[in-house]
Amino acid sequence: MSPVSHGTSESRGEDRRLLRFEPHLPHAYETIWPALTTPDGLRGWLAEADVLERHLGGAVTLRGADGGPELSGQVTAWDVERVVEYTLTGLGRIRFHLEPVGTDSTVIRFSHEYTPNQPGLGLDRPGSAGGRAADADHLAGWHRRFELLESALEGHPAAPPARADQRLAALRASYTPPAAAA
Repeated sequence: MSPVSHGTSESRGEDRRLLRFEPHLPHAYETIWPALTTPDGLRGWLAEADVLERHLGGAVTLRGADGGPELSGQVTAWDVERVVEYTLTGLGRIRFHLEPVGTDSTVIRFSHEYTPNQPGLGLDRPGSAGGRAADADHLAGWHRRFELLESALEGHPAAPPARADQRLAALRASYTPPAAAA
């Protein structure tokens, strides 16, 4: 599995955060699109899609495979084989923008705009503090999800591991800001 580059976070005002990732995957966009936009594809790396109406304005309900909350909303962007965006109550807005690189590689320009302390889809564990401290959990969760996506695209879909997963713990540590010097 090739490494997923670390994501970034930024403030979008007092009560909003924006996370970004740009994983570069060795798969054609035609292979990646179904993993982002179909119930079977999402199940292999992100969540159960109890409802997924695949069009702009369509209803969507995702449920974390490891006991995460059920999150409902709608498809707020849809450009076939290029852009999909889900806006979910309790999670915020998640957007996947596919950019082909040649014929067998794709960059996913991913963003997640959210309000700190909202639930995630099971791997992240939002902290009680806002800003970068809360971001560490969300960044680690998304980083792990993109590793699971890569694994699913390689033919090894799996239910996301439990929160005690050692890899997730290591990712959380890598995203946790250092303690301020006294």
